[in-house]
Amino acid sequence: MNGTIEGIRNRKSMRAFEPRAVDPALKEVLLDCAFQAPTAGNQMLYAVVDVTDEALKAELAELCDHQPFIAQAPVVLVFLADGHRWMQAYRAAGLSPRPLGAGDALLCAADALIAAQNVVVAAESLGLGSCYIGDVLENRERMKELLRIPDGAFPAAMLVLGWPTDRQKDRRKPARFEREYVVSENAYRELTDAEIREMHRRQQEKGERIPQDFDAFAKAFCERKFESAFARELNRSAEGYLKDFRKG
Repeated sequence: MNGTIEGIRNRKSMRAFEPRAVDPALKEVLLDCAFQAPTAGNQMLYAVVDVTDEALKAELAELCDHQPFIAQAPVVLVFLADGHRWMQAYRAAGLSPRPLGAGDALLCAADALIAAQNVVVAAESLGLGSCYIGDVLENRERMKELLRIPDGAFPAAMLVLGWPTDRQKDRRKPARFEREYVVSENAYRELTDAEIREMHRRQQEKGERIPQDFDAFAKAFCERKFESAFARELNRSAEGYLKDFRKG
């Protein structure tokens, strides 16, 4: 097994970092790795906001569902899905392009997330820990104001990076679902209710956890995540971002 595959398999989200900086030259390496990612039509339909201001980090930590470790991370990168810059390019060429649409939004988001994942893989190879922050989609109005996000762009993901603590490095990586429940050949395969239950049981068993009652687990997880206030706020903001995107 080569080092890249081993790193991908071992990598887990890190949410506590040592109080030491990441060398600026190392950050430049990570950003260059982002730029080498596959991109639709070589357009690089994303922008990266490198958050270095400590007060701004602290406010982002509050806006992103009150997660203090964000403020403590040496490196905070916000990846924006960016259709705005390309609309600017078309207009600069004297064109009158059609409005941005849903497909453009998805394409820009894919570009941004692929670039972010390149950073994650590169960081792992250098001993740096990373964590995706999906909550960056929340609180649209304040987020747009803080990061000066124009119409035609929206946050696809935030990445926090730093040197992980020993406790974080030693923490067991959560088990994933078995391949047979996720991968199907040639067409999507609908799972039965029994298979859904077995999928979760096997995941918990593989993670060396005593299998929980599925109904109780699903109810608790739904209430804590899917029906939560932050999930509802995330959807509210995302719908607003998509409306703003079309104006870009």
